[in-house]
Amino acid sequence: MLPVHAATIRLYLHVLGATVWVGGQVVLAAVVPVVRQFGGIETARAAARRFQLVAWPAFGLLLVTGIWNLFAVNAGEQSGSYLTTLSVKLILVGVSGIGALAHILVARRRPALGGIFAALALLAALGATFVGVLLATG
Repeated sequence: MLPVHAATIRLYLHVLGATVWVGGQVVLAAVVPVVRQFGGIETARAAARRFQLVAWPAFGLLLVTGIWNLFAVNAGEQSGSYLTTLSVKLILVGVSGIGALAHILVARRRPALGGIFAALALLAALGATFVGVLLATG
């Protein structure tokens, strides 16, 4: 078996956080309409609130391991292209988190606007995931 290094742990935790944050949003986007249809709006809200209990810690894990990643790759010593790509990723991460928070704050009062924020959060999370892979393979 190959040895386990700090880089292995760092990347594993980052991927785990992304799996929950991004994958969970994809699953919710598919499941909530069905839950709403067959279980009612309160059941859908309860499922979404339960998701938040794992999603926000996963987002926090992404932030912590993302900072760890920046130190590990010596971001200040990277090329201009790398830093531009990194900036795009950081913006997408911020948009995803802000979109998700905005969804929570407005969805009950203005469901259509809440849906827009949820979609924005998901699309930004998917974009951040792609750009993160680009940073690792680029």
